[in-house]
Amino acid sequence: MNQTIINPILKDEVTFTQRATQTDGRITTLHVRLMPGGGPPMHRHRDFEETFIVLAGELTITLRRSTLRLQAGDEFTVKKNHAHRFSNTSDKPVEFSTVIRPGSTGFENALCILYGLARDQRTRPDGTPSSLVDLAVIARMSDMRLTGMAVLMAPLMRLLALIGRYRRVEEQLVNTYCRW
Repeated sequence: MNQTIINPILKDEVTFTQRATQTDGRITTLHVRLMPGGGPPMHRHRDFEETFIVLAGELTITLRRSTLRLQAGDEFTVKKNHAHRFSNTSDKPVEFSTVIRPGSTGFENALCILYGLARDQRTRPDGTPSSLVDLAVIARMSDMRLTGMAVLMAPLMRLLALIGRYRRVEEQLVNTYCRW
């Protein structure tokens, strides 16, 4: 059964079409509708690769030394540990599928938590969690590792994630926002 979540602040939509638990951990597949100006900061994933398949509109993929503009029908895979950013630099929504290999329940949960926090008005205007502990816990569970100057924050984020684990923040967030 597909589940759609909507971020009321950013207006983005994510539909889970295949979850890691449904595929014995092989893949996670999402259908994403990303609004103009949307997209995460530059980051990398240590545990999985991401394939972006554009269905409608234009998706921008930024890598360390290049920028790609993908159109409907185009596909691009970002390998593990490669810094990247996807964004919508156009004035219209873009629709694309994302395939994550291997699948990641943590990534799936992180999206549900981020969108749930936005719904509950527990985020800043840009959609990031108001609580640094929540942010650290979500970053750890999603395997989203920032790059560039943001790497300087990594030790603090690891400490905050440990504090969150000790305080059972991850468990509380998953129980509140991840109802499959």
